[in-house]
Amino acid sequence: SLPTLAITQAMAVLCAWIAYVLAVCSAMPNSFTPSEPAAGQGVDARQWAGASAREPVLAYVGLGANLGDAAASLRSAMAAIGRLPHTRLLAESHLYRSAPVDAGGPDFVNAVVAVSTRLPAPSLMKMLLELERSAGRERPYRHAPRTLDLDLLCYGSARMASALLTLPHPRLTGRAFVLRPLAEIAPALVTPAQLAAVAGQRIERLA
Repeated sequence: SLPTLAITQAMAVLCAWIAYVLAVCSAMPNSFTPSEPAAGQGVDARQWAGASAREPVLAYVGLGANLGDAAASLRSAMAAIGRLPHTRLLAESHLYRSAPVDAGGPDFVNAVVAVSTRLPAPSLMKMLLELERSAGRERPYRHAPRTLDLDLLCYGSARMASALLTLPHPRLTGRAFVLRPLAEIAPALVTPAQLAAVAGQRIERLA
């Protein structure tokens, strides 16, 4: 009958449309990866693509802040570092209060964390700078007080010097606020002589 024919034709059209939609969807590339960096994190696409094939590197990051709730800012930054792509938080030091060195403002709160990362050192540094910006870091003048300061101290045995990054950090061994927390989580990297050399710098471990 005529109604039956119309229904049959409609069903055929619907089935053809469903088949077309499925074919189009299956041909689309699945480009979303949950752990990919967000826009603005500054990672070169080629470096990102090769990160998963890299051997992990042991790196150390120094943290500091002397504006706002500095302790809370450091704890939040530690968690954020652990969430960076291809990066795993291995250890974190206690928090330390230290007097500013070549900087202004109130006392700093400092810490050091160890991470295992497959990111190249420049990419990791760019992501750390992005975390600083997200925390409201401003640089109105040299050594200004800061809401968050993140320094890549060591990246395996790498040695490099560029406009973005110098490894190891050039002032690593002259700062008690770096050496004390670093010695806590990586005692083999800090010598007694280095600690003795900064013994005159005021620093105390927080509870």
